[in-house]
Amino acid sequence: MPPAAIDGALRAEYPFEARYLDVGAGRLHYLDEGPRGSDGGALLMLHGNPTWSFYYRSLIQALSPTHRCVVPDHLGCGLSDKPQDWRYDLAGHIANLERLVEALDLRRITLVLHDWGGPIGMGFARRHPERIARLVVMNTAAFPSARCPLRIRVCRTPGLGPFLVRRLNAFAGMAPRMAVAHRLSDTARRGLGLPYDSFAHRVAIARFVRDIPLTPAHPSYAEIEAIGAALPRFAGLPTCIVWGERDFCFTPAFREEWQRRFPAAEVHPLARAGHWLLEDAPSEVAAILRAFLDAHPLP
Repeated sequence: MPPAAIDGALRAEYPFEARYLDVGAGRLHYLDEGPRGSDGGALLMLHGNPTWSFYYRSLIQALSPTHRCVVPDHLGCGLSDKPQDWRYDLAGHIANLERLVEALDLRRITLVLHDWGGPIGMGFARRHPERIARLVVMNTAAFPSARCPLRIRVCRTPGLGPFLVRRLNAFAGMAPRMAVAHRLSDTARRGLGLPYDSFAHRVAIARFVRDIPLTPAHPSYAEIEAIGAALPRFAGLPTCIVWGERDFCFTPAFREEWQRRFPAAEVHPLARAGHWLLEDAPSEVAAILRAFLDAHPLP
């Protein structure tokens, strides 16, 4: 989907310059907004499935006046290319993130993690711990878990799952109802679904669902297991956990696991927000993160 497709009301909510990096299998789209210091510091915001950088629009507008915000679209998502024959697995997405961080020479990174952004971001952190300065964790997991709602398990069924997700748009199409506690605006609904308007453009959505590593037999299980084992080395970093408590997928049990692993983290449960907490409570989340960043300035 070309950036020109974002016009009118969408452009008012997403007024950012499109940038691209060639990662071999295609062009990775990313945003780079806000002041650029010589220290390479940045807020690196990583989205999940089936969202894209549009999901972070309110946070970028709130924080970019004072902080550099780098927000990629994973390959196959958003304005990034959507190759039909790429690997689409956790290790591959981590490798693409490595290419972006190295190309921009990002250091002193504050990882902002949501959904699949959690394992992808912490997978990068495991490989480059020296680049990570702070963590913001929102409705995600970066450790092994067998928890998975039935509605997502159905979308993993061989044959049936890809048909539902790609042909009938049952995943991205239903998310605007399932992932929020409040009704989305028409603009938000249209923007979030805009890149996923065809069978071909939904390839990454289906492959993300298939790549959820629920058991040790899964090809990505060893990766998520290694990521989970590496989490203790980051427990001393300033960490902020913000959680939509009405999440059907990443329930409060996942928040409690993050708290167990990061006992010094500040925690903000949002009782009236769902999985897409940046849609349900954008101003509240922005205020929490602004206070967190001010309380933990980089040296």
